[in-house]
Amino acid sequence: MSATPPPRRSLRRPIPPLIFLLVLALVALGVWWKVLQRDEERQAAAPDPCAPVSAAPVSVDPAAVQIRVYNASSVEGLAAQVSNELRGRGMQVTDVGNDPTERDVQGVGEVRFGQAGSNEALFVAANFPGLLPVPDTRADTVVDVALGPAYAGMVPPEQVPAAFTLAQSQAASSAAAC
Repeated sequence: MSATPPPRRSLRRPIPPLIFLLVLALVALGVWWKVLQRDEERQAAAPDPCAPVSAAPVSVDPAAVQIRVYNASSVEGLAAQVSNELRGRGMQVTDVGNDPTERDVQGVGEVRFGQAGSNEALFVAANFPGLLPVPDTRADTVVDVALGPAYAGMVPPEQVPAAFTLAQSQAASSAAAC
């Protein structure tokens, strides 16, 4: 009977291949480091494609502003009360009622507008502290105001021009940002 000898263990050591892999990984890391540095340098040297645009403030005639006032709160008669105040400020209120969108309006409320009515919306929002702007796809300049549960009142009329100018400058700076 012949016994088979036990299998021989390899006398090769894993150290040289591990050193080779480690050197290869360090070279790859160095190459990627250089690539990323060059990309950052290129981006820093490139001109800013979003240079701020300084647009002249646009004035809005209150008599030309058409507003629909909607009540999106549980306070009865709120839309009618606010529409009377807006008429007293010279604006055209074309519709008053409960919010037909049935959206869940939070906070002070929303000012809804299309691209054509963005300046009118800024002017209307300058009359209300804290209205949330909600752009939509409408083509006209009519602005909707949906009054929310946290509505507490309008800005005094003498403060509206300053608030409107501030809102225009903020809108211009955010439009210029990419």
